[in-house]
Formats: sequence, structure tokens, C-alpha cells
Amino acid sequence: MSCLKNKKILLGVTGGIAAYKSAVLLRGLLKEGAEVRVVMTEAARSFVTPLTFQALSGHPVHTELLDPEQESAMDHISLARWAELVLVAPATANFMAKLASGQADDLLTTLCLATTAPISIAPAMNHQMWLNRATQENLEKLLSRGVVCWGPAEGDQACGENGPGRMVEPELLQQQVQQFFTQGALSGVRVLMTAGSTREPIDPVRFIGNRSSGKMGYALAEALSEQGAEVTLVSGPVTVSPPVGITRIDVEQAEEMRQEVINRVAQADIFIGVAAVADYRPSQVADEKIKKDRQLVTLELVKNPDILAEVASLDGAPFCVGFAAETENVEAYAEAKRQAKGLDLIAANQVAAKEGGFESDQNALLLLWQGGREVLPMMSKYQLAKQLVERISEQYHASRQELVNTE
Repeated sequence: MSCLKNKKILLGVTGGIAAYKSAVLLRGLLKEGAEVRVVMTEAARSFVTPLTFQALSGHPVHTELLDPEQESAMDHISLARWAELVLVAPATANFMAKLASGQADDLLTTLCLATTAPISIAPAMNHQMWLNRATQENLEKLLSRGVVCWGPAEGDQACGENGPGRMVEPELLQQQVQQFFTQGALSGVRVLMTAGSTREPIDPVRFIGNRSSGKMGYALAEALSEQGAEVTLVSGPVTVSPPVGITRIDVEQAEEMRQEVINRVAQADIFIGVAAVADYRPSQVADEKIKKDRQLVTLELVKNPDILAEVASLDGAPFCVGFAAETENVEAYAEAKRQAKGLDLIAANQVAAKEGGFESDQNALLLLWQGGREVLPMMSKYQLAKQLVERISEQYHASRQELVNTE
């Protein structure tokens, strides 16, 4: 039986070109047995007619806050109480702004204020609108209130430009809804993690970096989300697309990554440091491009903060998982790192091996914790991530139980 059988989902459609995808999403949810009611804003009706959604769902589409006919059948408070999940897809920048400021000037925003059901949004807008500071601040407000953000995806946009802002494809949104209604091993657990590399500037065009692609970290974020975790990913530059259903914070430098982590770690139950953070940065950054007419250029490097060690040393620190990329004596170096930093679990791999490591789609890991070890053999990074999440979940819940027993 589908996990969506008889689940009550309120689908909000706002005024973006991606509104046509909402019809595909509606059809997929209905096919899985969900009960869906559709609410459309005035702007949404400029892109897709209510008749489309009515024909697909078999139910009247709700459009007006004070429509006497709709009020007699199911008023806006009853509709808000009916829903087990409110999903707004697409969610425009304007809708996000209104929801963040608590406005209730149409049926959809009123329902969002009146409901006690979880609210999820699937943003869709031009990439510059998405990256605009106002939109990002509105997103921060919504996330702090428990609103879940699925997306956006990156790619070609209706305006002809390319970047983050596309609504997540209906099939992937349907998967997210299914995961929402499936209680995973980490359901409700808040995970903060880092991934990717960092770039430490030398001058306006050059930087010190490393070969980390972000593939392992992003696969892990996806696997965590599938187990019900609320994932916030602080990411350096990567070569992979972000998973659906997580909150991603983009940074470049190690200090920026540290600041974003410290700002959020108090709300985390688990912290996972996957990012290949640069150990050093130039002590001075040239204001202009360094010309190549010199035969010798000397860089003075200073040590970057150790984000993982700092988090693990905090009072009331979350369950801490670290990664160790080594070229030799993997187990000895990884165990020394685990003990020195006070980590609950460390995952180590040999990056100089013929298989796995940076940029590869496969990897193998050695897991070490207090009194235990396990080898996860070479496999795809996604499959590896799923197994690693199982071990993290086991160790995390065991540590919580141990804490309860000692109180």
C-alpha cells in the first residue's frame, strides 16, 4: 500500500510559469492514493485555468477567500484544518515575502496562517530573484518557523537564463511528499553538515583549493533526508546538483563556512563535517591580479579554523561525525584525529588509492568509534551514503539512550 493512501494534501499554486508542472504533480499524488485539494492564487490563474486542476482532481478548485459558494461547502478554516500537509508549488518570490511577513490577503496565505499542518514550499523564480538578499532573508524567516523548502533546482529558466530558481520536477517533489509521510530512522532529527571544498583567495582571480567534488557530502545529505532528517548543508563550491528537500547555504572560504556553522549549530542534533576545508589561507590577499612577470612568488600562509574540532568542543555539542581523507596509514591517522577532536564517529578513506576518493563516483570507508570499527567496501557513493546513515543513526540513538540512562 502506498504511504500516500488517503493522506490529505492541500496543493497551493501561485503565479509562476512552473504552475503547469503542478498539474503533473497533482496527477502523481492522486495516482498514489492521496486526497488532494487545490488552492490557486489570482496570478496562478493567468498561467493555468482552475478547470485543469478540477478535471484532474475531481474536486472544485478553491480560488477566493470570500466566495459564498465555496464557504458553504468548506470554509477556509475547515480547509486549513482538513490538510495534513500544505504544499505550495510553485512558490513565487512574492508568495514567500507575504508568508514571511504574515500577510493574509488571499485564500492561500490565510490558509497558511490558519493551518496547524506542516507547510512546504517549492520555490520557482528567476535566479537573480532567488539570490536577492530580500528573498534569502524571507527564506531564513520561513525556515526558522518550521516551513520546509524543497528546492529550487538549477538549470535553464523560462527567461532564457541559467541558475538556481527552477521548481523541482514533479516526480522529485512527489518523492519528497512520500518521504514526509514515511517515518525514517532519523525523523525529526536536525542535521547540520558541511560539504565540498573551500577556496582561499590569493588575488581577485586565483585561489588555493583542493579536488573535492562534493559528491560524497551531497549523497550523504540526500540519504539523511530520505531517513527523515531535517538537513541543513553548508556547502563550498561543488560540481554536483543539490539534493531535493534540504536547506543549502553556499559559501566559498573556510571562515565563511565556520561562521555559518557556528550560527546554526545550537539547533543541531547531529553535526557532520564532510567538507574538505583548506587547512591554510594566504595571510594577505592582493587587491589586483598578481602579474606573472616575476620568477618567484612567495605566499605566507596562516592556519584556518578547525570547524569540526570547534563544534565538538562546545558545551552541549551535537553528535559529531568527521571525515578523514588520508594517503597512508589511514586507520592510525583517523583514530588519532577522532580522539584529538573528541568525535563520536569518524569515516576515513584513502584518497590516493586507485579507486574512490575525490571526484570519483565510488568510494570505500573505514568507520571508527569508541570501541568499534567497520569497513564499508567500495561501492557507489550514494549506496555508501545510505549505509553510512544507518551507522550514524545507530550510534546517535545509542548515545542518546546512554545519556538518558546516566541522568
